[in-house]
Amino acid sequence: MTMLHDDAKRQLQEEGWCVFPALLDAQQVRRVNEALDRIVEEMRRRGASTHSPLLDPNGANVRVYNLPDWDPVFVELLRHPACMEIAQEVLGEGFIVSNFTGNIAHPGSQPMRIHSDQALSVPGPWLEPWALNLIWCLDDVYDANGATRFVPGSHKYTCFSEVPEDIAERTVAFEAPAGSLIAMEGRVWHTSGSNRTEGARRAMLFGYYVRDFVRQQVNWDVCLSPATQDSLDDEARALLGMGPKANVRIGSALSRLTPDAERPDILSRGKREDA
Repeated sequence: MTMLHDDAKRQLQEEGWCVFPALLDAQQVRRVNEALDRIVEEMRRRGASTHSPLLDPNGANVRVYNLPDWDPVFVELLRHPACMEIAQEVLGEGFIVSNFTGNIAHPGSQPMRIHSDQALSVPGPWLEPWALNLIWCLDDVYDANGATRFVPGSHKYTCFSEVPEDIAERTVAFEAPAGSLIAMEGRVWHTSGSNRTEGARRAMLFGYYVRDFVRQQVNWDVCLSPATQDSLDDEARALLGMGPKANVRIGSALSRLTPDAERPDILSRGKREDA
């Protein structure tokens, strides 16, 4: 069953984001939350910090990295049919996972600096989407509990000089129930929100997908344990950009001496015919 009806495709193209509600049921949400909580407990047991000072002003914002190495459920989420369909729609056929992290905002958490993830990965001008965030909501997400805040229309900025000085004041909060998926194009400028509640946490997972010619934020061949790597099938390894081959797909298409090799969409959308 397709997730991307015409209205969703139009919103992704025109606004750079879309919410897909209730993709995970209550039992699935509970399973993922339990896995995330186990990671935090184990990190603290090992003496590992869950606070990233480079990103967050205080430890009320908990960061968890390298999710695929902790539990198979996170690989399942990366490969969820909705994620595959949305990533192909936004990025084209050639996409890989650059990073997959968890963020828990407890009461008192404060925003990080506003940014666009594509601006962190590639220099401008940003003329088309080369990156995509697919964000799983593990709690009900709303303004007061620290929902991600984004700037409407900011995916149209092509360089830093176009970013307005008052950009932080232009942000609005995503709102979605637990189990939802938020698709946010990589050029959208955004930040974490402040959790101003007395006791409500906000947990989200951020799957960062990129065109396969963009260098990943994480080298999965190095970061994933041998046991995790052995558990992955060929499709999962390809999605994570693992193995000896790297940036060869576009070159392979262009090297074929056929009329198809001259098609402009090879470079603009990263597509190629089956050999």
